[in-house]
Amino acid sequence: MKHLTIAFNGTNQWWKYLVLFLASLIGGQTVGAIPLIIVILTKTLQGGVEKMPNPENMADLSVFGIDPNFGLALMIFPFLVSLVILLLLIKPMHQRNYKTLFSGGSLIRWKRFFSAALIWTLLMAVYLFTDYSINPEDFSLNFNLGTFLVLLVVSLTLIPFQASYEEIMFRGYLAQGFAAWTKNRIMVIFFPAIIFGMLHIFNPEISEYGFWLTMPQYILFGVIFGLVSVLDDGIELAMGAHTANNVFLSLFVTSKASALQTPALFIQENVDPLKDLLVMILVGLLFIIIVSLRYGFKYAVLYKKISVEAEIVQ
Repeated sequence: MKHLTIAFNGTNQWWKYLVLFLASLIGGQTVGAIPLIIVILTKTLQGGVEKMPNPENMADLSVFGIDPNFGLALMIFPFLVSLVILLLLIKPMHQRNYKTLFSGGSLIRWKRFFSAALIWTLLMAVYLFTDYSINPEDFSLNFNLGTFLVLLVVSLTLIPFQASYEEIMFRGYLAQGFAAWTKNRIMVIFFPAIIFGMLHIFNPEISEYGFWLTMPQYILFGVIFGLVSVLDDGIELAMGAHTANNVFLSLFVTSKASALQTPALFIQENVDPLKDLLVMILVGLLFIIIVSLRYGFKYAVLYKKISVEAEIVQ
């Protein structure tokens, strides 16, 4: 189990993790947001609008006259910038290769990424089909072939960067930091998951459905992927599943309060956040069971102290 202990070969002062975390997050989200700001200002001035629109959902860029597919690309671009900052600074800040963020080996296990993406997609598809079959009145069809094909390209091209950045940062980088400080795998799972959840506090779902109904979903999401990453000695499964989750939602189902305002195939008119939480628990458990059987996870490792490895990965 080298993914967590491999970080010990570099420098692990707490302030370095804080600096790089903030540099990646704030730097990416500010610099990366410049194109979005320029487009919003341009659209507003072209429309002769004296007052900037104030949408109920800040992710809904259509109120500015921005095409939803182009808007999705603009919303994702800051995550790409954040990812570049993180990968570029890991070497000067911690004296180790960026590949150490992914797994305990020197290679990124892409087969795991695609395997997890397929499994998560199938689980989500079964749920959506079942929910639509039982409650068709909760959905409205929103299909336009040309728009959907563009959405397909944008989603498959850009969303993997957004989802992978979050996994690299939370289940990779911060998990290794907490491993160095606590030597405890349970803490490694829960602390980054809580931070991950809290950083979504300004998402439109929170204001629409309430903190206590929505925040547990984000934290649970992080716990599921944190557990899988610790057991699998790397984050490729989490990256694949997270990517599949966001791509699936982008393509097939959205709602007025969703953070992904896309021309998806279906618009969900009635959203029950409690049901969504229960579904997240079910899908997460099934995913964990499937990958556990497929890759032979040993759960006893969760209770073993994280010890320093002398091996250095170049």
